[in-house]
Amino acid sequence: MVALALAALALAQPSDVKTETLSNGMKILIQEDHHIPNVAMYFFYKIGSRNERPGITGISHFFEHMMFNGAKKYGPKQFDIQMEKNGGYNNAYTTQDDTVYTDWFPSSALPLMMDMEADRIRDLSFDPKIIESERGVVYSERRTSVDNSNFGTLYEQLRAAAIIAHPYHWPVVGWPSDIEAWTMDDLKNHFRMGYAPNNCVMVVVGDVSSAQVVALAKEHLEPIPRQDPPPEVRTKEPEQLGERRVTVMRPAQLPLEMVAFHVPEARSKDDSALDVLETVLSRGQSSRLYSRLVDKEQLVISVDSFREATFDPSLLVFSLRPRSGVEPARAEKALFEELQRLREGVVPDHELRKAKNQLLADHYRELKTIAGRANLLGTYEVFYGDYRKLYSVEQAIEAVTAADVQRVARQYLTEKNRTVATLVPVAQDKESRP
Repeated sequence: MVALALAALALAQPSDVKTETLSNGMKILIQEDHHIPNVAMYFFYKIGSRNERPGITGISHFFEHMMFNGAKKYGPKQFDIQMEKNGGYNNAYTTQDDTVYTDWFPSSALPLMMDMEADRIRDLSFDPKIIESERGVVYSERRTSVDNSNFGTLYEQLRAAAIIAHPYHWPVVGWPSDIEAWTMDDLKNHFRMGYAPNNCVMVVVGDVSSAQVVALAKEHLEPIPRQDPPPEVRTKEPEQLGERRVTVMRPAQLPLEMVAFHVPEARSKDDSALDVLETVLSRGQSSRLYSRLVDKEQLVISVDSFREATFDPSLLVFSLRPRSGVEPARAEKALFEELQRLREGVVPDHELRKAKNQLLADHYRELKTIAGRANLLGTYEVFYGDYRKLYSVEQAIEAVTAADVQRVARQYLTEKNRTVATLVPVAQDKESRP
């Protein structure tokens, strides 16, 4: 791991990152890396499902799709076509808090990419036929990822039960009736505030010069006017006052269970301690939950956990897939016993060291690539308030003590603070079969 750390850090230092803020408010982070003639260019728009409201849920995710469907200069599908002609490719993703567009291409294509990105930010097409076509695509994605997925259905119900007031209550993909009902005004208003340059952080890492990036950004992006930012999200999730339970009954071969605990936002002082806690419990085959529930007692097929970086307090979720013939209550009991063991006992030094090594190894691996660094720089700038915090991750993880892990376990992994969702298999109705 030491060799991996040295190799990664040799490619990434805070002093290597140049910053520029255009007159329209767009912030640019640039890191030159001339090892290969490629570039990773990421656009972080601070707009996600958190900025929606009942009636337009899912609209942020819709624009993840719409941004590839043509603008004034580059028509429908031309963004992908021109990029592929020049040896590049792209992707995008939407979260509760942001929408991110990722471009990877040879450095020779940088002027073209700036031009195409500016075109779709400034003059995105709102052709009614394309909107209706893409609405169908998004609805189809919801059917695949939620309606026809046991995991997706249970997770949606879990979040809706655990979070009752804050906008994290609704799914990123949106409620079905809202997907069907967005109006043209809804779309244009959301695009105007969400995709304004002053609501965006652009990150460029690779075989470029900072001067070239700034010059092209001033030429193509700076003329785009700033807009009023998305309204402040004022709602705070109230403290949970007791365990909540949700049961989902649907055709399935095996049951599925999820347990969620309220945890703080990315900028919390407890963020690193929670990373270590989660790693001790569920990361890898030597983790506590895998060792007991999968290997030793063979209660479940798999046990996992996940927690996202978020602007506001969100959830730490554990998911269990009980084996055939194992009641979910048995697996749940074992999970709760392991959480209690973490609350009551101090994590031994060797186990704490292993968890830290796992976290740091993942961090160094991502730093080794231009795409990984572009994503991390943008993530730390947007979610943690300063890209330079990326370069103190090692210190933050190393500072976590066994007492810190026990403290956050006692504070957050409590019965009062949890929501449990269980999927119970039922026989499929013969009349509903195709």
